[in-house]
This record gives sequence, structure tokens and C-alpha cells, in this order.
Amino acid sequence: MPNFALSRRNSVGGSIASVEATPMLTRHRAMASAALLLCLSLLLPPAWAAVSREEAASIAQRIAPGRVLDVERGLHVDNRIVWRIKVLTSAGEVRVVVLDAETGRAR
Repeated sequence: MPNFALSRRNSVGGSIASVEATPMLTRHRAMASAALLLCLSLLLPPAWAAVSREEAASIAQRIAPGRVLDVERGLHVDNRIVWRIKVLTSAGEVRVVVLDAETGRAR
């Protein structure tokens, strides 16, 4: 079993103090890092989506005919990735269409 040793210079006397890092502490740090990575991977949206920005704009125009003003990706209240599309209708109203980024269905 490997022996991990860390050294630190004492600021007062200049001597080197040795601190032993036990294998248990090393395993604990590795598990904590793995848990953090798992949490981040579940919370952060993926870099890709099944429905592209252009497809989302096209779907939104079919739901609310008009000129697309803005398309942005975000998280819905249920932590699902969605597209929020702002559409200016012919009546002058701005409608916000929310689409599921994986399925393309309106929410």
C-alpha cells in the first residue's frame, strides 16, 4: 500500500513539518470528487439537444404565426431543458412559446 506524505515549511522556524495523508483520506477525496462530478453532470444541461435552435423557431412559428424575435435555451421549473421562443404576432402581441428541447413538444 502506498504511503502518501505531504510536507509543509513552517513559517516560524523554517523547519519542514511532515503530514501523513492516509489512504482512507485519499479515498474520501476521490469519492467526494466523483460525487461532485456526478451532481454537476445531472444539473448542467447537455451541450446538445435533440431539437436544434432552428427547428425550435420553426415549430414555434407553426404554433404562433409571426416573426421570431428571440430563441434561448434554459431550464423549466421541472429541471427539463426547454427552448423559449419569443414570437411577434401580426396583432402586435409578443407570445412566448416554450418547447421541450428533447421532444419538441409545446409545454
